[in-house]
Amino acid sequence: MKHGIKLFCLVILTAIFISACVSAPTEPTQTAVTNKDPNRKIKIGFAMDTLKEERWKRDHDLFEKRCQELGVECLITVADNKADKQANDVDNLLTQGVDVLVIAPHDATQAASMVQKAKAQNIPVISYDRLINSDSIDLYVSHQVPLIGKMQAEYALKNAPTGNYIMVYGASTDNNAVIMKKSQLDVLKSATDSGAIKIVADNFTTDWKPEEALKNVENALTQNKNKVVAVVASNDGTAGGAIQALGAQGLAGKVIVTGQDAELAALQRIAKGTQSMTVYKPIQPLAYGAVELAIKLAKGQPTDAKDKIKSDSMTKEIAAVLYEPIVVDKNNLMETVIKDGWATFDDVYKDVPAAQRPKQ
Repeated sequence: MKHGIKLFCLVILTAIFISACVSAPTEPTQTAVTNKDPNRKIKIGFAMDTLKEERWKRDHDLFEKRCQELGVECLITVADNKADKQANDVDNLLTQGVDVLVIAPHDATQAASMVQKAKAQNIPVISYDRLINSDSIDLYVSHQVPLIGKMQAEYALKNAPTGNYIMVYGASTDNNAVIMKKSQLDVLKSATDSGAIKIVADNFTTDWKPEEALKNVENALTQNKNKVVAVVASNDGTAGGAIQALGAQGLAGKVIVTGQDAELAALQRIAKGTQSMTVYKPIQPLAYGAVELAIKLAKGQPTDAKDKIKSDSMTKEIAAVLYEPIVVDKNNLMETVIKDGWATFDDVYKDVPAAQRPKQ
């Protein structure tokens, strides 16, 4: 009898074990699911930080357009410069079953936790334009950020080799701003060491806000009795704030001012002569490239990324695809942004008298 009970229990336990194995298989990765069903429509989630700047609207529209052209589903969220909202946005995208996640982070450090959530679900992650402080991202897609800072500082130093400098950095939470600061200061080091130039003010700018740049430059001008030869502003928005402060002192057009993004307002200021230069980063290759690379990651295909990048908080290099930026000033507006169709001739030269415009 006891032998019969033992045998019965053994049969029951075996059945339970087999049932458990059948009903709870190992969850396949998203890439495996996509590979098994070639007709499955890939779903890409894009967690953006902001649409306040003109360039980010272009990123949004071009990213969405490329997804439509390639027949993939695209879910885009915008965090309105709020880290907590972006975290919630990522949670929602993961809940909706995205196959790959693209993040343009508001806070490079906080975004690392978003990456971990995605990776826990075997979702590949692309860090877009701004580098996330995480060793777990699959790919970084951006322009050559250190080169942008280098271009800005070299332009300023070439055109204003002596005198007082104001440094207007971007947001301290944005890795790009930190990277650019380092490359700017590397270029200027020999001139500061020799005393040829003196950095009289340097500030990060919360959320890249032009109004904060305006305030910081106003204070620096007051403290230095307007004796300033250059403002190394890290993007066109902060350059606009700086130029507003310079204009109030009758210095607009007399002080070198750098920028980045080739926003229309900045191009108009360059045409007028109040802003010296901007760094043009063609957005279409960046946005289109990110979509195409996201599809490859979703399918488990190699990205063939040839570049590498590493932040100070990382323990290893990350695969990257980096596009080259272009310096734009008054001398090459026609051959760059206008020729590329980034902006029209009439829009760029709107505030320039017809007799002073270049020939088309």
